[in-house]
Amino acid sequence: MSLDQAVWLLLLTAIVLANIPWIMMHKVFIFVPAPNKSFLIGLTEWFLYFMLTGILAYLLENKSMGNVAPQDWEFYAVTFFMFVIFAFPGFIYRYNLRSFIFKNK
Repeated sequence: MSLDQAVWLLLLTAIVLANIPWIMMHKVFIFVPAPNKSFLIGLTEWFLYFMLTGILAYLLENKSMGNVAPQDWEFYAVTFFMFVIFAFPGFIYRYNLRSFIFKNK
């Protein structure tokens, strides 16, 4: 896998995983049914998806470049807030848009 392909795969995976906890309101980790999924459960699920994305990034970097560059706290802060931004559409759908759509029907 080339470096370009690895980057696009990682970005697509991060966008999808960041939105899953907010879009899938009645399931935890895609498979476990949860009729009342609270905000705290969704946030915990979102953070675990963030960690999973980090593991995938580590593996892709190791596979495509042969080594993993050392990172400081700035790298982790930026990736965390990028994941927050990626989750924004799903969060808005869950807490703002969905209630607006179903109230007007």
